[in-house]
Amino acid sequence: MNRDQLQAGFVLHRRDYGDTSLLIEALSAAHGRLPLIAKGARRARRRGSSQAALLQPFVPLLLAWSGRGEVKTLTRIEAAGPAPVLVGDALYCGFYVNELLMRLTERQDVDPVIFGAYQGTIEALAGDASADTLLRRFELRLLGQLGYRPPLDRDADTGVPVSPEQRYLFDLERGPIRAEQPDLVEAVSGETLLALDAGADIPSHRAREARNLLRRLLAPHLGERPLFSRALFAGRRGG
Repeated sequence: MNRDQLQAGFVLHRRDYGDTSLLIEALSAAHGRLPLIAKGARRARRRGSSQAALLQPFVPLLLAWSGRGEVKTLTRIEAAGPAPVLVGDALYCGFYVNELLMRLTERQDVDPVIFGAYQGTIEALAGDASADTLLRRFELRLLGQLGYRPPLDRDADTGVPVSPEQRYLFDLERGPIRAEQPDLVEAVSGETLLALDAGADIPSHRAREARNLLRRLLAPHLGERPLFSRALFAGRRGG
């Protein structure tokens, strides 16, 4: 890539690198997720550099880099628009979305759908939309793009459409199966399944159920290492 060819992107994660630089994990619209070294960024930050201030999560950026190895060198950075203001729970939700991308996507696996879903989610978290609904939509979109999303709208045994009045057990590979004992604690309501499938608002009385189902769907792909953002959020809410 030409060192002056700007690409839309976001910073997903950053950490100190050497004495004065930062190692950034960026999400690029055209190149997927990739590591970039921002040379001298920490020194520039101490001097009040506007470029250094831009290297923050959730800020829409235009980035350019150079290099032949896996880790490229950041050569240019510009703001691509105003940064959404994430505060309180929305900030923790943003960290969670970033961590999902870090854990579930491969470097340089280009997917414009995932990039668009991420950008839209971050922007919406700064508004008045339900965080539960936004996160469930993003999780399902990500699972779908990675090829991991099971069907939600039909009984896996019979092929009959899911009924909002029924409750279902959920096979992580096949999908919902009507529960013969609807009072089982692991059963999921058809109302929840249909709302998730349609990307509709999650009713407040179904938010916990939807969240637990998505945790089950994500768990095999995340592995045993806990998500740091979940621990932060639990600590914020007192466990």
